[in-house]
Amino acid sequence: MSEMKGNSPKSVPTIVFVLVAVGLVVMALGGYLTPVSRTLFNPLIEAQTWLATRFQAIQGLLSAPADVTSLRQSNAELEAEIARLQVQVVELQQQLAEAQVLSSLVDYARSRSENRYIAASVIGRDPSPFLHYVIINSGSDDGIRRGMPIVTQQGLVGQVAAVTAGAARVQLITDPGSTVNVILQQSEVEGVIRGEITGELNLEMIPQSATIQAGDLIVTSGYGGGFPANILVGQVSTIRSNAFDLFQSASVQAAVDFSQLEIVLVIINFQPIDITPLIPSN
Repeated sequence: MSEMKGNSPKSVPTIVFVLVAVGLVVMALGGYLTPVSRTLFNPLIEAQTWLATRFQAIQGLLSAPADVTSLRQSNAELEAEIARLQVQVVELQQQLAEAQVLSSLVDYARSRSENRYIAASVIGRDPSPFLHYVIINSGSDDGIRRGMPIVTQQGLVGQVAAVTAGAARVQLITDPGSTVNVILQQSEVEGVIRGEITGELNLEMIPQSATIQAGDLIVTSGYGGGFPANILVGQVSTIRSNAFDLFQSASVQAAVDFSQLEIVLVIINFQPIDITPLIPSN
């Protein structure tokens, strides 16, 4: 009995603590302590959030220079790669265009197998606004001779006017000094095409009795010894006829786009004939 009386005062606080703890747990599970917990812990949470935000900001400031440098370097590398790819695209487009032109020239050469050809690139143009010449990168070393006709898959370009070992000067049919004897395919009427200072073509020497129409195709006649026969030159565009004139004339739309000349064919097995001494002088 004396031992029980001696221990009871010490066990009372323990029992009270346990009861309080159990009560708090029960109240917490029942949601009765939520307002109290918010009141106690919200300041701590807000303080922790404030500290975390400031820490992240300071960390961002410290790491920003390195990130900016890395981004700039990456951006420069991407721009360089884009520029390189753009150059490749342009080169591939040029190669494709050249391949298409060469394919067309090969098809033309096969269709006109009676002739032998040398392909040459246009490497220059006459700067004078009154002359119409181009320079090609084939010359006497390649078998090019003065007077040889120049064509593309579209039609007649002109004639070799001068030659060096590695290049040649070509007089275009649009040059004022150029004349080409032609024939209209539909009516078989003969005429002469002359170049103009403006780069246009003029069809002359058409008899008044001849019937010609816009759109009639014009090909070389082979007369005069300057060009082979049946090479397309162009088509009639606008007819000019005056009852008091001996001949009709017409403007001609050239078959060749002379502004886009890049690769041409030289007919190397055609030997031009100078018949000027055989023409009676007036």
